[in-house]
Amino acid sequence: MIKPGDIFREEKTFQREEVRHFAEITGDTGKHHMEEDEKGRVMVHGLLTASIGTKIGGDLHYIARELNSEFLRPVFSGDTVTCELEILTVDKQEARRVVSLRSTYRNQDGKEVLRGTSSGVILDS
Repeated sequence: MIKPGDIFREEKTFQREEVRHFAEITGDTGKHHMEEDEKGRVMVHGLLTASIGTKIGGDLHYIARELNSEFLRPVFSGDTVTCELEILTVDKQEARRVVSLRSTYRNQDGKEVLRGTSSGVILDS
C-alpha cells in the first residue's frame, strides 16, 4: 500500500531514433528535434522526457487528473535522465485512493531538467 513519503525511481537514456519516432507521432518536427547540433545530438521533446514518469504511474495503476510541469533545461539524445517520484498525499475513498505527487527529473550530471506535480487516482482492485 502506498503512503506519503514513498519514493519511486525510473531511469532512461534517450536515443536519437526515439526522438524521431516521437516527432512522427506528435507532428512536432521543430528543427531542434530533427537536426543534429555540433555534438551530433538532437533535443529531446519535453513531453518525451516527462514520459519517464508514466512508467512509474503505470506500475502504480495511476490515472492522472492534473499534471503541472516546469521544464528547466534541455535534454539531448544520449542523455540519461532519472525521474524520482514522491507520493505527497493519499486519501482513501471508496474503491480508490486520491493521491498527489511530486516528480523531479535529473540528467546524468545530477542537474535538474524537469520538475512537476500531479494529482489523480489509483483504483483499488
